[in-house]
Amino acid sequence: MKKTIFLILSLSLMLITCTGCGESKSSAKKESAMQAETPFHLETKVVDVINDPAFRSHGRLIFPVDRHISRDLALKDIGDILVWYNNVRPERTVEIVNYMKTQAQKGQQIFYDIYSDEEKQKDPRKRNTGLFFFRGRPGNRFALLNAGGGFSYVGAMHDSFPHALELSRKDYNAFALIYRPDAQKACEDLARAIAFIHTHAGELQVDPSNYSLWGGSAGARMAAWLGSLGTESFGEKPCPRPAAVIMQYTGLSEVYGNEPPTYNCVGTGDWIASSHTMQRRIQAIRANGTDAEIEIFPGLPHGFGLGEGTVAEGWIHRAAAFWEKQCK
Repeated sequence: MKKTIFLILSLSLMLITCTGCGESKSSAKKESAMQAETPFHLETKVVDVINDPAFRSHGRLIFPVDRHISRDLALKDIGDILVWYNNVRPERTVEIVNYMKTQAQKGQQIFYDIYSDEEKQKDPRKRNTGLFFFRGRPGNRFALLNAGGGFSYVGAMHDSFPHALELSRKDYNAFALIYRPDAQKACEDLARAIAFIHTHAGELQVDPSNYSLWGGSAGARMAAWLGSLGTESFGEKPCPRPAAVIMQYTGLSEVYGNEPPTYNCVGTGDWIASSHTMQRRIQAIRANGTDAEIEIFPGLPHGFGLGEGTVAEGWIHRAAAFWEKQCK
């Protein structure tokens, strides 16, 4: 009798335990599904975005790898690590990371390596490079965007991702380059990116003709150098030159005489990139018979990005129209 009671109790405990395990596993699955569906928000920690499974190994490249990111840094405070930039809008950051995650969950490839595994083994810094793809209309032309950061980090979250998202909404295909923050290496990475897109244009579903190069600050220098000197000057096969170069707030002054059509914009309150220097360069390009435009915004400081909520708001649409004008 005692043995029978003991067996009944043991079986009951096992059933309770197993039921609890099932509920625990079910709860874990539900929690995981909820995390996958829950959008990022202003209070989301940057490290949680980086480690989100949707982004796999390239989540770490969404934010500057050359800046210290504390575990407590939230998306609302992203401007704290984007030195030299102004008008940083955390709401844009939230929008961008949610867009990226949604695209990834739909099965869209949002990141492309530009170097092979062998190349990355030879130069480990090449692991911190690649292209984030903001898709527009399949078969349409593309823009390649380069953020600034003083060649000490890549400020893509303010200086190229927002631009790429806006251009994709205008049906252009837009790529944001993550490069090695060194002037020479950065240009090599940009040359590789141009060659990569031209080589894989069919797979990427982009029109490689009449593309444009964009950049802010250090990234604007990269765009200008590649536009004038070509991919062959930085170790890649010759590729067609861009139809237009779109530049923001950089102190670049040299003019080689073969510049592509160029659009510039800058603020008069910029103590890093002089509006006078940019204006003189545009005049020199015009003197060579090449189309060039500049917009100078009163009072704006360095690194205003899209300029939303400022006197510069809307400049990106005028820049895109300038690019469109150059397309044959």
